[in-house]
Amino acid sequence: MKYLVIVYDGMADRKIPSLGNRTPMEVAKKPMMDALAKSAIIGTVSNVPDGMVPESDTANLAILSYAPRIYSKGRSPLEAVSMGLRMRPDDTAYRCNVVTLSDEGDYDHKIILDHSADEITTPEADLLIRALEEKLGNADRHFYTGVSYRHCLLWKNGNDTYPFMRPHDILGKVITDYLPKGKEGEPFYRLMRDSYEILKDHPVNVARRASGKRVANSAWLWSPGKKPALPSFREKWGLDASVISAVDLIKGIGLCAGMESIDVDGATGNVHTNYDGKANAAIDAFRRGKDLVYVHVEGPDECGHRAEIENKVLSIELIDQRILTPITEYLRSTDESFRILTLPDHPTPIEIRTHSMEPVPFMIYDSEKNYDGVECLTEDSAASKNNYLSDGTLLMEMLTQKTNA
Repeated sequence: MKYLVIVYDGMADRKIPSLGNRTPMEVAKKPMMDALAKSAIIGTVSNVPDGMVPESDTANLAILSYAPRIYSKGRSPLEAVSMGLRMRPDDTAYRCNVVTLSDEGDYDHKIILDHSADEITTPEADLLIRALEEKLGNADRHFYTGVSYRHCLLWKNGNDTYPFMRPHDILGKVITDYLPKGKEGEPFYRLMRDSYEILKDHPVNVARRASGKRVANSAWLWSPGKKPALPSFREKWGLDASVISAVDLIKGIGLCAGMESIDVDGATGNVHTNYDGKANAAIDAFRRGKDLVYVHVEGPDECGHRAEIENKVLSIELIDQRILTPITEYLRSTDESFRILTLPDHPTPIEIRTHSMEPVPFMIYDSEKNYDGVECLTEDSAASKNNYLSDGTLLMEMLTQKTNA
């Protein structure tokens, strides 16, 4: 038996007036997903426990059967692992976005315009992170380049419990009330403020401004955590697994769980990613004998954050056409039985441009069994089945029909 999991990050949404009061899932042409859904187990699931923040680390941990309340230590340590950084026990990792703040006003009263600085390229961002390391790095703290706007700060004996604000939650707002405050927040506030002075007129931003692109003029810290540790996925489920993602967070979860992490050239984490490369990498993993392949696609989530309605629809269609379809066709061409799980990790509604807590639709297709599914997989059709899982960690047991070791 082979197992395929495809996570459409942030795909679930709310009704959008400009789409005729439909969601992107309802509008998108996704023939393979809908064909599979006709004979699949359909339901809804909450991957984020009540009281926890609806972030991708929490939700993907749950999908992979790791209870977030036990294993979630913040996304940054997982990203650090994926980046190959060696964390000491006394190190704290912080996500370091390079963001776009408005030009007017003093630092405390600027508006956050974009959490991704127009999805800045990694080579450009690398020059900015190097500038921050040169000016703000020291014996206890160091900046490391990640992908696009997503980077890492390691800080010896850093505070791993400070309640930072997530930048994608405050888009379009004045940052005054969301900056680190008080004695505990002062070191972080000072670093972020100083970063603006270093980055605002950096040659990279001078060039971006001249070409009409948003500048990456400030660092924004959030999601601190200590070095993570996860039980082996192979030992839990008896399956040799691979993870495919453009996002360091998801790679880090896989690596911490002892899974193979496969890098795909041209995988960007947005709507313009290498869909074919991800599909080919998954097929190759199955050919090499992997039992389970976990494919994570970030595009729908980024489109939700950026309020790009047409691109969110497009990203769902492209995943169906260029990832789900070729992998399914490959699995059908073999003599082996297979099961497929598809779902979003959490909603990222266009309306609010950030993550929300509503349950998400899921589908489990079994090549050997027929279930009473739905004609078109959407938020509403999944909810209509009255098959609700309050705990996302149960999905892997449903998919594999194995008992968690």
